[in-house]
Amino acid sequence: MIGDNILRIRKQRGLTLSELAEKAFISKSYLSNIERSLNKNPSIQVLEKVAGVLQVSLQQLLNREEDLNETASAVEKEWLDFIHDLKDAGIDKRNVQDYKILVEFIKWQQENT
Repeated sequence: MIGDNILRIRKQRGLTLSELAEKAFISKSYLSNIERSLNKNPSIQVLEKVAGVLQVSLQQLLNREEDLNETASAVEKEWLDFIHDLKDAGIDKRNVQDYKILVEFIKWQQENT
């Protein structure tokens, strides 16, 4: 499972096995063994290095793909619900830019207080 996730994400990022191993400061053969599930229990330090290079959380490396899809679906549904709430409040696409400016101002204000 971990190896499958690393392989899938590595390919999504367009990295070769050698590139990921080099950037994570681990041996290519060790990484290959993880990806092929020959080593099913890599150390947490290795997983942290790989996750850092792949720019994902440890949770993403450890979760099954179905779990990730369920989480993504839940987040997507939350955003869709938010969009429907905006529409119900009478806010249309033309007004979104105005609200984006307001949100950016609030964010700036929070960072500077």
